Amino acid sequence: MAAKLFGGDVSEAKRFYEEVRSNDLDTQWVTYRYEGNTLELGGNGENLDDLFSKTEENFNDNDRVYAYVRFETGDEMSRRAKFAFITWIGPAVSVLKKGKVSTDKAFVKQVFVEFGKEFLCDTRSELSQSKMLKDLEKASGAAYGTGR
Repeated sequence: MAAKLFGGDVSEAKRFYEEVRSNDLDTQWVTYRYEGNTLELGGNGENLDDLFSKTEENFNDNDRVYAYVRFETGDEMSRRAKFAFITWIGPAVSVLKKGKVSTDKAFVKQVFVEFGKEFLCDTRSELSQSKMLKDLEKASGAAYGTGR
């Protein structure tokens, strides 16, 4: 079932997942969106602003999107990568398609297996880069230094 979601080949999704997780590569995010009943690559990039500043492009009102995102957190004493799994269900998505998202998400999580926080968003205001970063920082534990 999971293979069907990624067009019969989960290897591309796993490759992008590993790129986002890699400390040696610049990829910061990847999205997958439904084309019919199949998940297709929506996009990927090296700049979080490209993902969050273009919400209408990346998270359309008619779309269902899964995103895996790398955030840098910490302060001058300790920088670390934290990962978020975002599920977007646009406000114009039908009830039947909304229901399918929760079922399919279990299969998507078999590819995007490690993340610090999961976000379920259905309004644009929830797609806030700064809010997500703050939530990840809270979940990361103790903070040292001045916060810069």
